[in-house]
This record gives sequence, structure tokens and C-alpha cells, in this order.
Amino acid sequence: MAGTLWSQLTAIDFFGHSFQLAALAFLCFFPFLIVITAAVGRDAAAVVAGWLGLDRPAAQAVASLFTPGQGQGTLTVPSAFLLVLGAVAVASVLQGWYQKVFDVPARGWRDIRTQLYWLAALLTYGVAQTAVGRTLGGPVLQSLVGFAFATSFWWWSMHTLLAGAVRWPALFPAALVTGACWTGLGVFSSHYFSSAIVANQQKYGPIGIVMIILSWLVAVGVVIHLGAVVGRLYLDRHARP
Repeated sequence: MAGTLWSQLTAIDFFGHSFQLAALAFLCFFPFLIVITAAVGRDAAAVVAGWLGLDRPAAQAVASLFTPGQGQGTLTVPSAFLLVLGAVAVASVLQGWYQKVFDVPARGWRDIRTQLYWLAALLTYGVAQTAVGRTLGGPVLQSLVGFAFATSFWWWSMHTLLAGAVRWPALFPAALVTGACWTGLGVFSSHYFSSAIVANQQKYGPIGIVMIILSWLVAVGVVIHLGAVVGRLYLDRHARP
């Protein structure tokens, strides 16, 4: 099983794709996140810190990256179009991964509406995760609720990005594994990345924080690949003749 899993992961170049996602997310999705959260009165730094599960000192360090300048900027139509186009590119990459793993053909321009729909849901999920994390008391309860949230979101994400080509029950094993890995990454991130961000900020300044966030984004790509491939292997082994 482990050998088959590794061969499937390497066949889709999961590590290279994870670096691709990290670069696109930081260069294209984060500017989109900053603009959208500011437009609805939310804090982009709080959303990012909630995704990483950071403690207060690390969250404050991340917030220093999002400090607005003194001047009032304006968002022109071309810049807004480029922001949306960059965010759609991230959703397109993720959709392409799922289509490749589950053997679903791309639909061309018809996939763009699905990608925009998923981006809106991702922002809602990020804000909800941050709000829930602030209200819940203990880490065990936070992990359990986070696992339920993550499993539901990635289950819905796979079904949506695959345009319903794969049935809900068939996607549940992949969603369950993705939710478990996502929760495990959150627990690991809250312990390791929090201290690493503070230490890197003191040692390297803002670029040290960026290095840790990029590492986390690469880990997110690995988690998404792992969940999808394990779910597909389970589906193949337990499919009815």
C-alpha cells in the first residue's frame, strides 16, 4: 500500500505541484485576499493566522506583514481584473489536480465559474475558521471542530471542482483523509510554525516570516495531494465489479 501510494504521488509530481501552489498562492492569492478582506471589513492577517493556527506572538508577527501604508490607494479596473485572474489561477491549479487524480476531463471556459464559486467559499471558510477558533475553549475541541469543518469543506470542494462528475459517496474517503491531514497540519503548525515565525522574524526580519508561510503553503499542497490520492486508491480497491 505504501509503495503504491508513493508511486501514485510521484506520478503526478506532487512535490513540484506543491511548490507551484505555494508560489501562486503567495504571489496571486494573497493580494486578492488582502483586498477582499479589507472590502468586507475583515483582517487578512487574522485569516492567515487562523489558517496556520498561530499563537498570539506569531499572529502579531504575521500582522506586521499586512500593515497598510499611509497613503490611500485606489483599485482600478485593470488591477482588479488582474487580482481576480491571479486568484482564479490558484483555483485552476487545484481543480487540475483533482481532475487528474479522478480522471475527469477539463471543461475549458465552463470551469471558470466553478473556480470563482470555490474562491468565494474558500474565503468564507477562512473567516468562519478564524471566528470559530476564537470562540472555542480547549485545543481538543478546536481540533475536533476543525476536523469536521475541514472534511466538509474539502468534500464539497472536490465535488464542486469536479463539476459533480464524481458522486458524493465516492469522494468521502478522500475528504476524510484530507480533513485529517489538514487538522494534523494545523496542530503541527500551531506548535512548530508559531515558534519558527517568531524566531525567524527576530533573526531575518519580514523575509523570515515569508519563508515560514511559504513552507506552510507547500505543506498544504502535499496535504491536498495526499488526501486525493489516498481517496482514489481506496475507491479503486473497494469499487464494485
